[in-house]
Amino acid sequence: MNNLFPIFLKLENLHTLIVGGGYVGLEKITAVLDNSPLANVSLVSPDIRQEIRDIASANSRISLIERKFENEDLVAKDLVIVATNDKQENARIANVARSQNILTNVADTPAICDFYLSSVVRKGNLKVAISTNGMSPTLAKRLKEVLGDALPDNLETAMEQLKAVRDMLKGDFASKVDELNRITSVLTDKKS
Repeated sequence: MNNLFPIFLKLENLHTLIVGGGYVGLEKITAVLDNSPLANVSLVSPDIRQEIRDIASANSRISLIERKFENEDLVAKDLVIVATNDKQENARIANVARSQNILTNVADTPAICDFYLSSVVRKGNLKVAISTNGMSPTLAKRLKEVLGDALPDNLETAMEQLKAVRDMLKGDFASKVDELNRITSVLTDKKS
C-alpha cells in the first residue's frame, strides 16, 4: 500500500544536511538545488568530489565539511540525506537523526527512509512530483520524461491567467473554488 504523503518543502527556510561527497552525494545535492536553488545545505564527507566543490564555491548557501560524519553535525538541521557507501554507517546515521526527530532519506535503502526524493517535472511554476513508493526510481525517471514531453510549454501563461481570474473573483472561498473548477473543467473534458 502506498501511504506516502506528498509535500513540497521550502528548503530556503530549512537546513538540509547531506552526508556523503561521492557520486550519489553529487546526485542528491544537484537534485536539491535544481528544485530549491536557495536551499541551505551542509555536506559532510571525508572525500568530496570536485563537482560538489565547484557547486559550493558558486553558492554561499552551501557549506562543505571535509571529515567523517559526527553526531553533532545534526545540530540545527531539519532534514538529512545520507549517501555514503557504508550501509551500516548510513543506518546508524538514520537512527541518530530519527532519535532527534529529523526526517531522513537514506539513498538506496527505502525501508529506513522517512521520505523519498521524487522525480520532478517542471514547466515554469508547475511542478509534478513522481514517486514509486521507493520501488523503482528508474521508472519514475522514465515517467518524468514522458510527462515532460506531454505537458505543453505554455502552461505558465495559463497559470498566470488563472491566477488573475482567481484574484478578481468575488465571494467566499467555496464560490471561488466552484468558479475556478468550472473554468478549468475544459482541461478534463473527454472528447467523444
